[in-house]
Amino acid sequence: MTDPVPRRSALALLGGALTVAAATGALAAPAHAHGRANAAHTRRVDKLLARLTLDEKISLLHGATDPAQLGQAGYVPGVKRLGIPPLRLADGPAGVRVTAHATALPAPVLLAAAFDPALARRYGQVIGREGRALGQDVLLSPMVNLIRTPYAGRNFETFSEDPLLAADLVAAEIEGIQGEGLIATVKHYALNNQEKDRTSIDVRADERTLHETELRGFEAAVTTGTGAVMGAYNKVDGTYACENSTLLTAILRDRWSFDGWVMTDWFAAHSTAPSLTAGLDMEMPDGTYFGTALKTAVRDGSLPERYVDRAVRRILAVMDRFGLLDGSAPARPDRDARAGAALAREVAEAGATLLRNESGTLPLTGGDSIAVIGPTGARPFVSGGGSAHVVPDRATSPLTEIRSRAGDGTQVAYALGEDLFGRPLPAQALDPGLDSEGQGVDAGRTWTYDGTLTVPEDDEWTLVLHFSGDPLARPEVLLDGEELFPVAPRFGEYFMGGLVTTAPDGLAVRRRTRRLTAGPHRLRITAKGGKDGLLFRLRRITSATRASDVAEAVRAARAARQVVLFAYEDATEGLDRATIALPGNQERLIEAVTAANPRTTVVLNTSSATSMPWLRRTGAVLQMYYPGQEGAAATAAVLFGDRDPGGRLTQTFPADDAHHPTAADPHRYPGVDGVQRYSEGVHVGHRWYDQRGVRPLFPFGHGLSYTSFAYGELAVRREERGVEVSFTVHNTGGRDGIAVPQVYVGPSPELRLDQPVRALGGYRRLAVRAGERRRVTVRVAERTLSSWDPRRHDWVLGTGRRAVWVGASSRDLRLRTSVEIGTR
Repeated sequence: MTDPVPRRSALALLGGALTVAAATGALAAPAHAHGRANAAHTRRVDKLLARLTLDEKISLLHGATDPAQLGQAGYVPGVKRLGIPPLRLADGPAGVRVTAHATALPAPVLLAAAFDPALARRYGQVIGREGRALGQDVLLSPMVNLIRTPYAGRNFETFSEDPLLAADLVAAEIEGIQGEGLIATVKHYALNNQEKDRTSIDVRADERTLHETELRGFEAAVTTGTGAVMGAYNKVDGTYACENSTLLTAILRDRWSFDGWVMTDWFAAHSTAPSLTAGLDMEMPDGTYFGTALKTAVRDGSLPERYVDRAVRRILAVMDRFGLLDGSAPARPDRDARAGAALAREVAEAGATLLRNESGTLPLTGGDSIAVIGPTGARPFVSGGGSAHVVPDRATSPLTEIRSRAGDGTQVAYALGEDLFGRPLPAQALDPGLDSEGQGVDAGRTWTYDGTLTVPEDDEWTLVLHFSGDPLARPEVLLDGEELFPVAPRFGEYFMGGLVTTAPDGLAVRRRTRRLTAGPHRLRITAKGGKDGLLFRLRRITSATRASDVAEAVRAARAARQVVLFAYEDATEGLDRATIALPGNQERLIEAVTAANPRTTVVLNTSSATSMPWLRRTGAVLQMYYPGQEGAAATAAVLFGDRDPGGRLTQTFPADDAHHPTAADPHRYPGVDGVQRYSEGVHVGHRWYDQRGVRPLFPFGHGLSYTSFAYGELAVRREERGVEVSFTVHNTGGRDGIAVPQVYVGPSPELRLDQPVRALGGYRRLAVRAGERRRVTVRVAERTLSSWDPRRHDWVLGTGRRAVWVGASSRDLRLRTSVEIGTR
């Protein structure tokens, strides 16, 4: 795929996407939904603006309570007397997040693993159509912040560590979303690359780092015509992003000519006049700063009304582009759940990334005995937590799908291996006695317990609370005077993950791990029934229960010829990971199971990079991230070889917590004294590993096929807008398969700037038949061959003789040549 950043048409940007759109029957959105407003639209907006009162103008600049709430994140009232409709704004990184059912698509990081912008466009089309069908007008997605640290809690919601790949995919997805008539919102502008201290951290990145890394995806989104931009929570160079004039005006408006509107992330506004004058247009989800405070500032003359008019004009102009002001928007379509499910499965299969496959462990073969192990083997793991959570139409478990695919001639056994929800407290451990498995409290009543929990030996206990109702009104549980399950501050309770916080019967779950000494511990519980009553239970996980679970899994592994072990990590908005190691007892589980049966495939349902000290003992490792509602069926199809694993890593997997770009440097992550520094400069992701000579566990672009490929006949020539790289891909194996050849370019010898050892220049996703040879051409755009010159404050072409590589990953480089880059 070529570089999307230079200004050009969406057709050139997406290549064959029109054919894809025709095949999927995409709705015809107003033509102007893709571009800038014309003179007729400008006149219509100007006339409306002239008729609006100050109160009406201000009402369009902030969120409010929806009188007909559909479960979406935000609402902006319209002005009925002038025919301006309200706007409903829904989260949607992996499907439309409302109360109603919607297609739960695979996480964007899994979509990105397909290295296929045309597929990203179709992904956007499904979300765009469903968003309109479900009564929404604005999608609060896609996210294009780079994967800078493996700890970031929302890495699964974005695409890649690589600026080019992220830019290609965000542009294609926005084209798909907005082609269905739904306004897209690219987020979080800018440098919101971690969840820890996200509302206060001050991010410092020099001008060159900013333009060459983080901003590239945002510029691609603007070039494609995104209707809205969401400002980030964090500060950038000492000023909150939502009132940063350099970001909101100098770059976004003056340099990129963005003509949509800028909204805050939820509760990310910090001022009235400074924000509005800097270029912010809308405060969400309420009017703390852009409501009464804004009216007062205009009335007392401290803020000229022209700034209010400017913001209103930007919002109305986008609404008019999408046919919302003149009635030209197409009628809302019906949901096509079947088409959504088909696309969800296709994406999950396309992004499935085979990291390891020794001795023909995969594909699985029918007729053998198979042991499925792990909690996410028997439980659907659809998505991460926070804004990405979607209510799916359906979701089956991998165990169900593996049994279905294996057929009647294959024995498929199951073992839990890792307990997520605990076992009942032993009756003899509680005095006085307590039915901790199903304690009900009637509405309006308060129930208390004051007794003793006796622990038989020194041990680590995880106490697990299951409860119904409002998470803010859960039972209070004190052990030795310490509250075990305190309510998280701010919105923390709603960003608790998507897997481990809900029991199979639907009760909410919270857990707390403590080291307990042998003997009695005072246990006090207070539970209030509230208006609807309350049901709760209290459970435990101990060394003994963990050992029992592992032993059961080992027995199952020994009895089977093949093992599929599902491992998980439950990420969520609002919370970063503490380590890249698998949580809980999973590492010990994998070590024990692989020792019992080396023909073990580990399937990873994780958000981001994972360390694997157990890797060499496994037969295969399949990375499936959060695969959406059809993920179980897709996983089974890949495991049995019905589909070739076509995914490639869009982020480098480090060997451990000590060897990655933000390791051992708190100034880089998570920040020191409230300041974080992007001191790695332009060496983000795989570029850092190359610069520092650090060997990763798995490199960027890595992914195996069930067949093999050879590359040859490399030719490179300079062309008007960059470099054309041609080569041959030969499927040398006995199966059809997916190849993703990647082109990398070396530094310019004539630029006196720090440059990457290798930068991704382009790539192609190819379906190649067994024995087939395919001639491939990848074009590397001049933007990719250019660097940002901080003295000129502009891009400068990197001239001179530059190396060109073609390979299967950033470290598996199979062809090399060079090309002379001269000015034109």
